[in-house]
Amino acid sequence: MTTSKIGSTVLGHPRIGPNRELKRALESYWAGRSDEAALREVARRLRADTWRGLADAGLDSVPGSTFSYYDHVLDTAVTFGAVPRRYAELGLGSLDTYFAMARGNDAVPPLEMTKWFDTNYHYLVPEIGPDTRFSLSDRTVVEQYREARELGVQTRPVLVGPLTFLLLSKPAEEGFDPLDELAELTDAYEQLLAELHREGVRWVQLDEPALAADRTPRELDALRNTYRRLGDLAERPAILTACYFGDPGEALGVLAAAPIEGIALDLVTDPSTQDRISGTPGLSEKTLVAGVVDGRNVWRADLDRCMATAATLLGSAGEVAIGTSCSLLHVPYDVEAEPNLDPQVRPWLSFAAQKVREVVALGRALREGRDVVDSELSEARIAIAARTEAERVRNHRVRARIDSLRPADSGRADYAERRAAQQESLRLPPLPTTTIGSFPQTTDVRKARAALRAGRIDQATYRQRMRDEVERVIALQEDLGLDVLVHGEPERNDMVQYFAEQLEGFAATENGWVQSYGSRCVRPPILFGDVWRPQPMTVEWAEHAQRLTSKPVKGMLTGPVTMLAWSFVRDDQPQADTARQVALAIRDEVRDLEAAGIRVVQVDEPALRELLPLRAEQRQAYLEWAVESFRLATSGVSEATQIHTHLCYSEFGDVIDAIVALDADVTSIEAARSRMEVLADLNAVGFDRGVGPGVYDIHSPRVPDVQELVDLLEAAVHAVPPERLWVNPDCGLKTRDYPQIEPALRNMTRAAHHLRA
Repeated sequence: MTTSKIGSTVLGHPRIGPNRELKRALESYWAGRSDEAALREVARRLRADTWRGLADAGLDSVPGSTFSYYDHVLDTAVTFGAVPRRYAELGLGSLDTYFAMARGNDAVPPLEMTKWFDTNYHYLVPEIGPDTRFSLSDRTVVEQYREARELGVQTRPVLVGPLTFLLLSKPAEEGFDPLDELAELTDAYEQLLAELHREGVRWVQLDEPALAADRTPRELDALRNTYRRLGDLAERPAILTACYFGDPGEALGVLAAAPIEGIALDLVTDPSTQDRISGTPGLSEKTLVAGVVDGRNVWRADLDRCMATAATLLGSAGEVAIGTSCSLLHVPYDVEAEPNLDPQVRPWLSFAAQKVREVVALGRALREGRDVVDSELSEARIAIAARTEAERVRNHRVRARIDSLRPADSGRADYAERRAAQQESLRLPPLPTTTIGSFPQTTDVRKARAALRAGRIDQATYRQRMRDEVERVIALQEDLGLDVLVHGEPERNDMVQYFAEQLEGFAATENGWVQSYGSRCVRPPILFGDVWRPQPMTVEWAEHAQRLTSKPVKGMLTGPVTMLAWSFVRDDQPQADTARQVALAIRDEVRDLEAAGIRVVQVDEPALRELLPLRAEQRQAYLEWAVESFRLATSGVSEATQIHTHLCYSEFGDVIDAIVALDADVTSIEAARSRMEVLADLNAVGFDRGVGPGVYDIHSPRVPDVQELVDLLEAAVHAVPPERLWVNPDCGLKTRDYPQIEPALRNMTRAAHHLRA
């Protein structure tokens, strides 16, 4: 096989659209305001713009088939026929079957959804069982290659690799191991590779990020056999296997020995990966895509350091190419779209467009010498020096407060003592009902926020409109019969950004959107310096809500770990230090809420599992500082104040001990899609606090009926004593609308009353 060089490249690209065009097209289609042809046309334009833009920017190899209507793991399942029977039997068109798997409908719930490794991106979990029959069932990958070729762009198709796909899958029945189906799945990959070869594809990229986690000997043998089979195909494109999110460990040697042409490595996340390269035989015959530009964070690359890293690898591989550490899916599109960003911070940043330019410049420097990119190198040096020397990055008062902390600052009284005080204070019924925090953001709320930004209304008018919305939300909850109420968070744009905008040390973007799942996008704040709270952030809203009802209202805060996980975090100090700073700011807010008469405070940590290192040996250190920061944030109140936390869309078994160690009085957890499976994990470690397993999935528009909710609650009661069981949805209601959530919440309260009786 004659293999062309890859040259400078990126492993993937954002796909939601620079102005969230895909989000709007999807939601219009789902709402019935547009048809399938209109949705597909928006998608076609986005793909064309991406391919042309990357080619024009100077990349030597352009990643293709990275576009998705919802999720790339779901796309892989559809490509190879892994569509569970309940969806296939709906009789829908291919696109609507796809969306039924992603979102559910009136007839079926969606597939489970969880985090993509240690990122804030969510993927749909494939279901694989003995009845799954893999085959090349969808040729979108081939069709998109043709589409790009007609535009004059030669792309490199990108797919989730077969091993990662099965390791991320869920067994369709107990006792079944999806990895047992690897041979059949590999047959389907072989068929696709053969078709791509006939189309003239030069390279194909198979993503295997699962190799950054601990792998068993059986799994490494499966990797060896699979890539030997794929590599031995007589007619196929060259194969680039991409390993990212960490050190691939022993898997690197397996891949280096396989008859494939290229390996892409993440040289940012774990520095030990670079040391491993020099001692791995077989790499000298392959292309090595050196991922020296960070694909997950937004700081400008130190081009001198990147060049030095790449230069040390020149003798270790047949070709050394410059790339990103992972796909650029995890960063916004373009810093140039942020004219109002903090002017001091802005030069320190690099979004997708800038990262592509960094890759191109480094590639030229590696091939032609530093002189050809001298201006780019000089500009990067100036920006990095300015960031290092900026006074705003370090606050001496914050650091002195951290230094003065004692172990007692992270502890509360025993749970039994707290529980007795809270029973006396709150006087709640058995199976108390509540929600996770946010209520739907109505058109009127969004219009008011837009009008404030545009200067059409003043701050006083805006605040009054939000107070009116709080009053409406409280009245609705009273009518629904909920026991612990929330103010609904109409004033909040996002559960992290809202706080970041009020804390020193953060900068916010206007257009820095990143896809979280499907049409859901977030704007992660940029945490650039020491964090502190100038003034209370939520007390006014909680006080207003509490005055409207005799029932307890929860104060709603975001925990320190989630603030870090869902921001672009500074890379110039340990994350543990940054977490403590955020924790102290949250601690001050918790104490102010208590002083204002709020008897229940929820500090959400949905990202606790998300930041868990992929390698077991690195986990304990993370969990220690993660738990400590939560306890620091929540330990400054009396025994009678009830502390809640919320976790969602994660594999909780990996952090069960940490959930116990958080020492929250009540923990609400996503559980509806998994049918309460998490409760067995909690019981196994002797969890004896209040727990609220979500009884319906808010990420789907479907409304569960009362009997469905009763069934789930009965399953929960078998696992958790009723005196410790709370009743709530899986997550906040912000992304739904009122015609969906009102009947769902009414059915939820009826189900709770049924079990009380």
